[in-house]
Amino acid sequence: MHSITADASLEHRIHLELPAARGGDQAAYGRIVRLSQNATTAIALAITRDVQASQDIAQEAYLKAWQQLGRLQNTTSFLPWLRQITRNLARDHLRGRRERLVAGETAELAIAQAADPDGCPMQRIVDDETGRVAADLISELPDESREVLLLYYREGGNSKQVAALLGLSDAAVRKRLSRARRSLREDLIARFREFAESSAPGTAFTLLVTAGLATFAKPAAAGTLAGVAAGSAFGGGVAGKAALGSAGAIGAAGAGLLFGGLTMWLCRTMIARYAETEAERRAILRLYDRWFVGGGVVALIVMLPVGFFVQRGVLPSVWAAAGGIALMAIFNHPLLTSLPRLMDPLLARDAARDPRGAARRALAYRLMFGSSGLIITNLGVLGSMLILFLRNA
Repeated sequence: MHSITADASLEHRIHLELPAARGGDQAAYGRIVRLSQNATTAIALAITRDVQASQDIAQEAYLKAWQQLGRLQNTTSFLPWLRQITRNLARDHLRGRRERLVAGETAELAIAQAADPDGCPMQRIVDDETGRVAADLISELPDESREVLLLYYREGGNSKQVAALLGLSDAAVRKRLSRARRSLREDLIARFREFAESSAPGTAFTLLVTAGLATFAKPAAAGTLAGVAAGSAFGGGVAGKAALGSAGAIGAAGAGLLFGGLTMWLCRTMIARYAETEAERRAILRLYDRWFVGGGVVALIVMLPVGFFVQRGVLPSVWAAAGGIALMAIFNHPLLTSLPRLMDPLLARDAARDPRGAARRALAYRLMFGSSGLIITNLGVLGSMLILFLRNA
């Protein structure tokens, strides 16, 4: 039996994980994501020239592939199949962006100000410039060389590994690398390398995709997921699970964390689609990340340790109750103030253009972010606190 070379080992390792992944092994699929995520995000980035969009697209590609993995008959076709899914999603993203009407500069500034009235104008200028530099660097390259050069630097300069991930010969990779280097001025080569390396997805990307798999997997035992529903609404995603840890259900908190991560990502993606300009998109994501992602991190850092010590009787139950109330305040504030100011004009614009489709989208939005979502979230947190007191009575 011939030996596997070091350069081909990455592709070989992916193929070794596929049988278990096809059988529903989420950990095996997570390892596939970790091994191939540089390639998928590079493909999406080469098409969109937008780092955040490229990671969103790659995440969607992995979740779509997971849903359809059982249909894959030949494991050697997995990487070409995944690449095609990624390219299709990236092109759909560009097509959708081109079809949107561009709002005026005044509207952009008003939306950005509503989302972040205290924001630093200088930071917005830096963000704009960073995005433009990234797009300009990628645009300097021939179309066929973008994926290769991005992945080459992300994979530590291993051309054979790039060839395996992109389904090319090593000679073809080297030819495209040479053409790409000739296209860029010498002073831009170092900048492009730094950009490629710094924009590569990390461990958080893998964890986020793996968390999303729980939505499509078989449900766990009722005892393990006893409290997941309490935090399944937006805002309750991470906070609700952390509060359930306070009730003594550490296992439920862990399972809820995965489900909550997916919930937050899906909500983030959903509201970003209302944006028609880059300024609108940045304003929405800045508000979301500041309050909800940041609030989720606070919940994890604070509530899981509190739950652990309450469960063991080191801390009184009132500590967990106080933490739950504080988290309710953190998530309720933007849902009642900042988010409506930002999103109401966008929802109204959507309704004016497509009343029938907008009605369905608005219903989903209200369940996640509106009064219905707020009620469900608060009931989830209050319910977890009630469980806490009943268990410790």
